[in-house]
Amino acid sequence: MLSGYLGESGQADAVASLVGAVKAKTPDAIYICDPVMGDSGGLYVPETTAIAMRDRLMPIADIATPNRHELEWMAGAPLPDLKAVMTAALHAGPATMLVTSAPAMMAGGTGNLLLNGSQALLAEHRLIDKPPNGLGDLTAAVYLARILSGQPAIKALQSTTAAVYEILARTAKRGGDELQLETDAQSLSHPMAMVQLRHLLHPGRDKRA
Repeated sequence: MLSGYLGESGQADAVASLVGAVKAKTPDAIYICDPVMGDSGGLYVPETTAIAMRDRLMPIADIATPNRHELEWMAGAPLPDLKAVMTAALHAGPATMLVTSAPAMMAGGTGNLLLNGSQALLAEHRLIDKPPNGLGDLTAAVYLARILSGQPAIKALQSTTAAVYEILARTAKRGGDELQLETDAQSLSHPMAMVQLRHLLHPGRDKRA
């Protein structure tokens, strides 16, 4: 199950009801919440809708895929570096957090941060100016597909980041202002783009010791 943009706050209850019904019949079903609510310019949905996603859907999600700005809003504080992003992700609710637009360690780059109970991983690639809309939606969908296909988290992260970055780079090269998934279908199934994968110190490691 995958939820994304909500048109109004009441839809969060409908999504939560569906998730509960599915999990009652299939306990190992996966629910991934993409809390589409904002970007660097702030919230672009009503605050009531953002609150509904934060308070109703994030706590029941197995995986969430906020961008860094959405995570900042949910955390109620700026997240200027990787340490801050990881700490906020650790307390966001879902057992697995995939934070897009995370600070990168490579110059001129951006990253996808994956944090679960045992791993903190960062997949980085070169930053491309003025990216088209839809990259977060695509990342959530591709990552879920990789997980459902049986890929371990580290491979799913690397493959997802490579696929989305490759499609982004091809779109930018063509001068396109929207993703062309049919044209770039090969990039989804067999991405060739190289991404830098880093293992980070898990922020909860000291607490578990």
